[in-house]
Amino acid sequence: MNLESIGGIDFAALRTGCFHPSPAAWEDQVLYFLMLDRFSDDQENGYKGNDGTLVNTGSTPLFTPADAGNAVPTEAAAASWRDAGGRFCGGTLRGLSSKLGYLQRLGVTAIWVSPIFKQVAFDAGAYHGYGIQNFLAVDPHFGSADDLRRMVAEAHKRGIRVILDIILNHSGNVFAYEPDVVPFWNGGTFPVAGYRDASGAPTLPFDAPLAAGQGSPDAAIWPQELQAATTFTRKGKIRSWDYDPEFYQGDFETLKDISLGEGFLDPYRPSTALKVITQAYKYWIAFADVDGFRIDTVKHMEPGATRYFASVIHEFAQSLGKENFYLIGEITGGRSFAFQRLEETGLDAALGVDDIPDKLEFLVKGSRNPEQYFDLFRNSLLVNKESHIWFRNKVVTLFDDHDQVRKGERKARFCAGDPAYARQVIAVLGMEATTLGIPLLYYGTEQAFDGEGGNDRYIRECQFGGDFGAFRSRGRHFFDESHPVYRETSRILALRKDKIALRRGRQYLRQISGDGIGFGYPRMFGNEIRSVVPWSRLFDGEEVLCAINTDSVQARTVWSVIDHDLHRPGEHFRCAYSTDVAEVGTQLPVEDRGPTRAVHLTVPAAGFVIYEKAS
Repeated sequence: MNLESIGGIDFAALRTGCFHPSPAAWEDQVLYFLMLDRFSDDQENGYKGNDGTLVNTGSTPLFTPADAGNAVPTEAAAASWRDAGGRFCGGTLRGLSSKLGYLQRLGVTAIWVSPIFKQVAFDAGAYHGYGIQNFLAVDPHFGSADDLRRMVAEAHKRGIRVILDIILNHSGNVFAYEPDVVPFWNGGTFPVAGYRDASGAPTLPFDAPLAAGQGSPDAAIWPQELQAATTFTRKGKIRSWDYDPEFYQGDFETLKDISLGEGFLDPYRPSTALKVITQAYKYWIAFADVDGFRIDTVKHMEPGATRYFASVIHEFAQSLGKENFYLIGEITGGRSFAFQRLEETGLDAALGVDDIPDKLEFLVKGSRNPEQYFDLFRNSLLVNKESHIWFRNKVVTLFDDHDQVRKGERKARFCAGDPAYARQVIAVLGMEATTLGIPLLYYGTEQAFDGEGGNDRYIRECQFGGDFGAFRSRGRHFFDESHPVYRETSRILALRKDKIALRRGRQYLRQISGDGIGFGYPRMFGNEIRSVVPWSRLFDGEEVLCAINTDSVQARTVWSVIDHDLHRPGEHFRCAYSTDVAEVGTQLPVEDRGPTRAVHLTVPAAGFVIYEKAS
């Protein structure tokens, strides 16, 4: 299949057949984000296949601790390993299909897949997928359109939805300015030398669609309707990322900004380019039966363009029976901005809201006040409704991701650095899974990946090994279901699935006391907090009490407040989960401590616990 034009799509034929329904509530889901090029190449050996049996047909063995650093014994070898991380490494759609059982057993119910669309052919660094050259084709590095469709069908069989990462704001580096240097935005429109051919040279005309036989499928931009010069703003690259209109009109370095229309919100006149790209994404919904989109760089799109896209896509998906097709926008700029964008555009949820990743990561590591994290979910005045209802399904939470803009030039996964962080990762995964929002796991976290460095590539290690494996290795894969972080995450996510309070309940940071007399919220002393941090989720008369210990060295014991009206002295809370498995099943008596109702709670060092009312 090689579609060159939107006009060549038979939407009537695509609408026939049965489509996978949407989930009733996305807050019940657990998302997992993977960079396709870095996940699996289907060559691994010694892992559990989709049916749970051991696969011994591949060529890449399982990583062992002795393999750490095997790719960097010399500076020359280390340079080769680093260089490998800057280009396509070999992950494929077939590889992903072969690991869906691994994800299902982990507890994942929806995967967010990095962009699969065809990239500019001359850029070996386009492995990430954000430089699209053809909106109607799958990049051959990843496989074929039929591989995509088969992967989605296989995921659906295992109760896993599929969310595709898409881009509306820009294309790849498909044309060159005159001269061939990207200028900085200054409000004007710059001259263009031509569309780039397959080698990257700007040899093709820019002012009209390519004639038959002119160029190749690897040249210019596709579908053909996008080849008009008016597709692009042609205003040079962004220098000031918060200056309006620069951040709406400018290029992302070499990625070319697409003109999406005119107006701000009411009225908004969508451009031909926006209409064409919207049709292309409608095609992928029907062709592959996907369940949602993660929309890149929403901040840099006029809200009218976002609203147009959301309206058209939701209506089309509903016509296929996908009543709750989910649109997750990458919206930076704080809660107020995210709330405004969601309410005015019709997007379903926001990713990267405010500084949730910062507060989540560094609270667990002991350098943020707990109230800083929990207060992110309490701004009822902002959302003008009960905040737990809005935040539980409008915000996707995370602590690790693929670019970590918040960390500037120095990227680092949660487990990087201090060895204590690898012990605390279960606590941060537990906290994310049992607090408000839709939790998102970044691939490799369940194997305690520890990438860090001055470039995005260092937090984009290959889970299948290859030439750029995690832990500075090569030739070893990381699909180890016996890994302690994988095992504990699976246990936590199973409890989340079983207990509706952990998915939909109201949320309260709980006060603590050392002596059972004076109670207050856990807080930092100086520049750190080494304490139990408990919180409750309440739903329909049920309370589930969760807690972490930010002390990575020793267990801590505190009195924790519980709901006064739901419990009576003499009743008990039962441990449903603990990082110390010996604690599971033990019980805590409910006691009155003056006017306060509380339990005496111990959390292991760097640990996480879940308690429920004993039956």
